[in-house]
Amino acid sequence: MTNVSRLDADTAWAAFMRRDRGWDGRVIGAVKTTGIYCKPSCPAKRPKRENVEFFATGADALEAGYRPCLRCKPDEVGRDREAVAKAVSLIEAAEEAPSLTALSAAVDYAPHHFQRIFKRDLGVSPAEYWRGLRAKRAADALAETSQVTEAIYEAGYSGPSRFYADAKDRLGMTPSAWRDGGRGETIRYVVTESPLGPLLVAATSKGICRLTFDEDESALAYRFPNATIIPDDGTISAWVEGALEAIEHPHSAPELPIDVRGTAFQEAVWRELRRIPLGETRSYADIAKAVGQPDAVRAVGTANGSNPVAVLVPCHRVIRSDGSLGGYAGGLDRKRKLLSAEGADPLLI
Repeated sequence: MTNVSRLDADTAWAAFMRRDRGWDGRVIGAVKTTGIYCKPSCPAKRPKRENVEFFATGADALEAGYRPCLRCKPDEVGRDREAVAKAVSLIEAAEEAPSLTALSAAVDYAPHHFQRIFKRDLGVSPAEYWRGLRAKRAADALAETSQVTEAIYEAGYSGPSRFYADAKDRLGMTPSAWRDGGRGETIRYVVTESPLGPLLVAATSKGICRLTFDEDESALAYRFPNATIIPDDGTISAWVEGALEAIEHPHSAPELPIDVRGTAFQEAVWRELRRIPLGETRSYADIAKAVGQPDAVRAVGTANGSNPVAVLVPCHRVIRSDGSLGGYAGGLDRKRKLLSAEGADPLLI
């Protein structure tokens, strides 16, 4: 049976107080006075803090003698995640966008309910996920061919007009600019000292696109060879300050926008990394299961290593199944310091 540590319990209580659906499936709150356990988003009135203890899973709460809440049905969260993972597999295998009706039928949910849980878990609707996947396929095809129209049809668009309607929002640039390595995009950057050494912060108008240690403008030129790369004039100063705060004082750091692109699998891994609470860690196997690909542990490690925005997408919170730290692009000393600042288990670091 796994109880939650004091630090994690305080964080979990805050999630319960704001009824945070993003924490459903990550922690269970059990009320000593009623003998009932709930998920964080439960709409029931909140008990006194001293009457609540937290568990990692519903099974742990059951073992401790509690029973599930009939109102929020906390044990259904695992079923929800399995349904979302199956739907993602169906979407990624499809040549045309599956309808919401077809997807929900395949996972045995009502359409309106499945739409809600899919968006809750992945941050987008099934239709938006499909459009993102289709746009990524187009980006890959554009990188491999000089024929824009050919790439558009190969990616699954019905025609150029539909692609051009989607492309600016999804790709952040025109199709030709994407094919030409970012031509027309402006990226501002700063190299500044941080508590962990030289920090590169680079951003488009939409958000931070690269945040790494021990890199400079040459790293940006390599990754965005045809973009306009300029030293920042103060435009992104608030984001730079927020990034430094995330390193030194993570519990008070602001939410920062990011502008990154990857394969559908990479983006699913990065989303899951951002769900790991401060002070906690997950194994590569945990992340593989969370994205619905339990056998893809190595692929998770590769996606983890491909993360372009350190700290904000917290790949440092992923460790090996045996409890050892594993690797980190910024070096294990930095990984230890980041985890320590977040309040991770001292035995780990």
